[in-house]
Amino acid sequence: MASDLFTLSFGANPIENGGTRFRVWAPFAKEAEVHLPDGKTLRAAPMESAGRGCFEAILEGTPPGTRYLFRLDRLKNRPDPYSRCQPQGVHGPSQIIDPNAFDWSDSDWNGIPIEDFIIYELHAGTFTAPGTFNAILPRLNYLKNQLGATAIEIMPAPQFPGDRNWGYDGVYLFAPHSGYGGPEGLKRLVNACHIAGLAVILDVVYNHVGLEGNYLRDFGPYFTEKYRTPWGEAINYDGAGSDFVRRFVIDNALYWLTEYHIDALRLDAVHAIYDFSAKHILREMKEEVEKTSRRLNKPIYLIAESDLNDPKIIDPPERGGYGLDAQWNDDYHHCLHTLLTRERSGYYRDFGRLDQMGRAITDGFVIAGAYSYYRDRIHGRAPSGLPASKFIIFAQNHDQAGNRILGERLSALAPFEALKTAAAAVLLSPNIPLLFMGEEYGDPAPFLFFTDYQDPGLAERVRRGRREEAIAFGWKGALPDPQAEETFLKSKIDLALRYQEQNAALFSFYRKLLSLRKSEAALRAGAGKVSVERFEDEQCLVIKRGEGTFLIFLSFNPNPASLSLRLSPGTWEKRLDSEEKIFGGNEGRLLPAALREVEVGLDLSPYQAAVYNRAP
Repeated sequence: MASDLFTLSFGANPIENGGTRFRVWAPFAKEAEVHLPDGKTLRAAPMESAGRGCFEAILEGTPPGTRYLFRLDRLKNRPDPYSRCQPQGVHGPSQIIDPNAFDWSDSDWNGIPIEDFIIYELHAGTFTAPGTFNAILPRLNYLKNQLGATAIEIMPAPQFPGDRNWGYDGVYLFAPHSGYGGPEGLKRLVNACHIAGLAVILDVVYNHVGLEGNYLRDFGPYFTEKYRTPWGEAINYDGAGSDFVRRFVIDNALYWLTEYHIDALRLDAVHAIYDFSAKHILREMKEEVEKTSRRLNKPIYLIAESDLNDPKIIDPPERGGYGLDAQWNDDYHHCLHTLLTRERSGYYRDFGRLDQMGRAITDGFVIAGAYSYYRDRIHGRAPSGLPASKFIIFAQNHDQAGNRILGERLSALAPFEALKTAAAAVLLSPNIPLLFMGEEYGDPAPFLFFTDYQDPGLAERVRRGRREEAIAFGWKGALPDPQAEETFLKSKIDLALRYQEQNAALFSFYRKLLSLRKSEAALRAGAGKVSVERFEDEQCLVIKRGEGTFLIFLSFNPNPASLSLRLSPGTWEKRLDSEEKIFGGNEGRLLPAALREVEVGLDLSPYQAAVYNRAP
């Protein structure tokens, strides 16, 4: 695949004979220059007006690797909003990068259908000890062949302040973080993933921009005071000057898909993208991505995160929707989490019933046009006619662990047997499953909130904000300091733990579940009809998939439970049982190897999960 099918018109773009074309949108400036810092000397070149607040210049003798700044009104030296690389951090100069210099070898990669996505979410800084893109490469075989993932999702990786951050405070959206390995490192990772047969999803943030190092407001009206996000100023998608802001964001999306061969973008918190234009930015972005997909002859997907429970985001345009390919379904997580942990505070207040878990499996959204106690209002709208593959589900993710005061994973909150029930509920669902790094073997490391702001005032505001959140949740213990390196280091996972006894048992269970899902077409995302039979008193669900050819038993009961159910005639053969010894279970509590009667009674152990398949 060529990487130059989409060309940025803004930023610094190399041309022939070692020159570079510079272009910037800076309507707040009357004049602009390109500054080329070189040791103690400084080369400067004026930029010509190109209309509508744009300035441009072509400079010879500026090959890739050259560092530069834009000087606005002879007063402010600023990095390029379209910077492809920030080798000295968010306050330093930008660096010219040749977008075609990398030697791609993934020409045989044609992508995979989204229905085949089994997503493994990871944070580049804490997935390995070195915390770099390169350090992930040796683990691709583990992810693809030992575990069974088909796609990795990389948490946001644009240039952010300091050395450690979740990535949602990025300020140079086109520049992969230099501490992770910069442009070369990310391209090498994507290339290796494709050779290994893994799709790559990149988490991107288009609802706000981080605070430290954010000089966009010196250039033009990138932000608006009409709206406000929980993280700062809202991006200006519908006010004066918004044409160029919209282009900035769409350019960024297309940039990742072309120059970096990314297969899908996960759009963070789209409920905080405010746009009352005739065509919403998400719809416009989807149209541009579809054009790019056709040019590349490769499927490319847009996946939304939203807490609106509004199917408009994934409804097709002919039904008035934006047509995005999938969205995260927090309701599924909340149902699962409350049943297994019995937590009921915060947004968990609306959940905790078995019938809600059944509805999450069959319908997607649970709070859909119903009253939400947490919000004190009616919330959401029921999806209609949408395939189950439009929803991405999980037992945990970076938010659900990291937004807790102590960053606890599910392994710290629920019994071991319940972890297997959670795994079966996610990996045998009709939706697209997502795993959070380390959950497959129950890594005990928390995923804490960590930052490395260089601005002391901002660092203290973040500390204060975390303390206030802790008080609001009734927390009275010591609070991890987000700025402390120790907080970051505690969040690193250790894959070697998967060889320890109980971790190895859980890892074997995940592997078996993924093998079963991948080997049976009836268990693929969106495949066939799905129905759920509830046993309220017993706190158990029986899911029927594959036109009734698969039975999935899930117990959410911390105590033994007895079920009486009626089966269609035939022989039902057991394919998986969480009580098998290899999975850390008690073989004395195994379910029968086969079910042959129409009327069946089964005794389930606490949190037992099992799968039966009707014999041909």
